[in-house]
Amino acid sequence: MGSDYYETLEINRNATDADIKKAYRGLALKFHPSRNREKGSSETFLQLGEAYDVLSDPRKKATYDKFGEEGLKGGIPPEFGCSGAWSSKYAYHGNPGKTFREFFGGDNPFADFFTNDEPLQFGGLRSVVVKTQDSHIERDMHLSLDDLYHGCTKKIKISRRVMNEDGCTSSIKDKILTIDVRPGWKEGMRIIFAKEGDQGPNSIPADIVFIVRQKSHLLFVRQHNDLIYKAQITLEMALTGFSVDVETLDSRLITIPINDIVHPSYNKVVSGEGMPRSQDPSQRGNLIITFEIQFPEKLSAERKHLIRQALTLKD
Repeated sequence: MGSDYYETLEINRNATDADIKKAYRGLALKFHPSRNREKGSSETFLQLGEAYDVLSDPRKKATYDKFGEEGLKGGIPPEFGCSGAWSSKYAYHGNPGKTFREFFGGDNPFADFFTNDEPLQFGGLRSVVVKTQDSHIERDMHLSLDDLYHGCTKKIKISRRVMNEDGCTSSIKDKILTIDVRPGWKEGMRIIFAKEGDQGPNSIPADIVFIVRQKSHLLFVRQHNDLIYKAQITLEMALTGFSVDVETLDSRLITIPINDIVHPSYNKVVSGEGMPRSQDPSQRGNLIITFEIQFPEKLSAERKHLIRQALTLKD
């Protein structure tokens, strides 16, 4: 014998949409498997889901009211569909938990009954777990100085646990996260992907946080928005002057003349040749050239005399 959806929901055939919702709400809570452990409750819960799925849909309800369960599931001539009836063959998806969640909204089927962040108790219903977010997950993202100078796009594949449609089981799935690195980003910059961690039935997925870690560079050391370049020079160059050729991160060769006497603490500042500023990449820090003076390991007596003579001469 076929099902009587009205009888299943304990309502009459004149029930309004509000009556249907009210009836399903009460009975579904009563027979939900996490509350009702009695024999046959799961079957009743399934029947309630199917009854609500049909009677809450105007087209399915119209077909059921006119042609019964046989017409609903066996199909009716298409011309009858013009009146708003469901003309295709109907089959319930068989997942009453999905119907329940769609009715109440959200992953937590009892979320409507939370007040002041405390879950209510339904008679013998066990306590409902309040969802809390998992602790955030931190991962280092190593970038070259060139990446941070020019900017780039990084694609990072993560594997995470994702809840299946039944709301109970889960599976591992891959996802690609895209990070657009802006010119001028610094060491320690944090990029947050909200709720991209593992999913669980009673928790909010963790945020995934990527932290910028700058790789070392062969020529430059970064200091905030400035670039430090160390030039090795001889004592002769330090005393008589010279020029330094520096290849920049954007592949330009710049020549900096040094006309001062270079001492160990002497620095040459070249404005606007440092790192881009992240707020405004058109503005740049400075290039700071430091010097390492190479002294001769030994001098002959004659050379010492000449140096002494040169240093004691007055202009």
